[in-house]
Amino acid sequence: IEDGADGVYVAGCLEGECHFIEGNLRARKRVNYVKEILKDIGIEPERVEMYNLSSAMGPRFAEIAHEMTQKIKKLGPSPVKINQAA
Repeated sequence: IEDGADGVYVAGCLEGECHFIEGNLRARKRVNYVKEILKDIGIEPERVEMYNLSSAMGPRFAEIAHEMTQKIKKLGPSPVKINQAA
């Protein structure tokens, strides 16, 4: 987001099944923290999301990519990107 991305999503392991033990839980906390920062500075927090899936959920991963693309198209370009161009 800071570098001008219109949106970001993080894909983590299913809760309770992370190879990095609590890596997905730490990632969720970080995503929630970023969402709070975005909200505080007037940028839509919906531009950042986290999803939990397994490596066997390829079709769901594709659905999420499509859902996020549609969501970001509705939100429009990132205000950060607009300000960087000016």
